[in-house]
Amino acid sequence: MKETEVVIAHGHENIQSTNRTTFEVTKETHLTKKGDCILAVGASKGAVDLSQRFKDLACSDNAKIVIELEVDGEKEIVKAWGSSGLTLKHPTDLVIRKGNFVCNRTLAIKADKTACNFSRRFVEKLQNLNEKVEITLTVERAT
Repeated sequence: MKETEVVIAHGHENIQSTNRTTFEVTKETHLTKKGDCILAVGASKGAVDLSQRFKDLACSDNAKIVIELEVDGEKEIVKAWGSSGLTLKHPTDLVIRKGNFVCNRTLAIKADKTACNFSRRFVEKLQNLNEKVEITLTVERAT
């Protein structure tokens, strides 16, 4: 079983992309340089906005989640896992984590990339407020 969601967001001049444990996409539009895990702002969806089918598939320890981010022709792909502990109820945030910690902001865990692993060329494009960021989330679970 497989489900895909598309989230549209945009860049911001304060994007740092230096966090070593997570990365995040948020519906919030204000960003300070302290938000070193945030890759895109003004997102069209937070965790609570994902389809019920996506949530049902993601809330399993054997769910594979692929996050594709594209901005101005540059693409990054992150592979991660779902968890039976996910609630996917946060109104504004989608957080992808390297570790196993789960809260209502968590979309995926055990990710193979965090904010600091994105190419600097990709991050430079994310620092432009006018750049549209397309995030494709695909969850797949064996039946």
